Amino acid sequence: MDLDVFVAAHEAEWRRLETLLRRRRLTGPEADELVSLYQRATTHLSLISSAAPDPQLTGRLTRLVARARSKVTAPRRARARDLTGFLAHDFPAALYRTRTWWAPTAVASLLVAALIGWWVATHPEVRSAIAAPAELRELTRPGDYEAYYSSHPATSFAAQVWTNNAQAAALCLVLGAFLCLPVVAVLLLNMVNIGVGIGLMASAGRLDTFLGLLVPHGLLELTAVFVAAGTGLRLGWTVIDPGPRRRRDALAQEGRAALGMALGLALVLLVSGVIEAFVTPSGLPTWARITIGVAAEAAFLVYVYAVGGRAARAGRTGDLAADETGSGVPVAT
Repeated sequence: MDLDVFVAAHEAEWRRLETLLRRRRLTGPEADELVSLYQRATTHLSLISSAAPDPQLTGRLTRLVARARSKVTAPRRARARDLTGFLAHDFPAALYRTRTWWAPTAVASLLVAALIGWWVATHPEVRSAIAAPAELRELTRPGDYEAYYSSHPATSFAAQVWTNNAQAAALCLVLGAFLCLPVVAVLLLNMVNIGVGIGLMASAGRLDTFLGLLVPHGLLELTAVFVAAGTGLRLGWTVIDPGPRRRRDALAQEGRAALGMALGLALVLLVSGVIEAFVTPSGLPTWARITIGVAAEAAFLVYVYAVGGRAARAGRTGDLAADETGSGVPVAT
């Protein structure tokens, strides 16, 4: 190979590649040209290395190919509009698409909590099995339950509540892949705790106080937990029955959507944590605190069914875009 002739024949291509690499933004045709020149430069480097190795030219082309590879294959950077698109389209679409899982989960869970509360409130022997009468009086006496919400500064209490609830939601999402059973166990434990609280406070004639403190933040908080549980159950059922998709592909798709759901639910739980820290223990009358909680829950449901429904009908699923997930093998429908 005559290196001088080879360089003269391809020098213009290499200089053009260097010019494109120096530009911060490329048009569509320029991006296509960059990829083509990168592929050609890779071939040139291979030819020179095998047929006529020249240290200076090899070093130059090696650096050029490395820079081009970095430009072509660099991971996509997150931008502010990605977050906006996620909150405006992907997250609500995922909520809407999974509503047939988390809405029944919410209804069934609340029924379990209500039944446990009724059982504890109407059966003294059940209360005796929970704690001694003196301990029960201490737990339900006026001022004790209310003090929980003002036991720490509001900001640190909000952070603690948010962290605990986000961990519970993430646990439901992660455990869903294990055939649904751990999610059911986590849900049952939470409903038992709520049901016991309802029963004990009802037996002490303080159910109104209990609900007046629980409802303002609890509506949104429990909804987020139910969404996480329903999404986890859907993920677990995907392992059992992936449908027409390959099990690996189905689990990957639902897992990516579940990860996005976890990020969105963290924001929802942040709102409920702020309500629990600043509204629940405030001096506002009970009706005002409950109104704030109901308004937050109503806003979430509008977000799901109006915004999410529109995004789902437009083809959004909560998964990554097709050009960000790689290629898949076609399957029968």
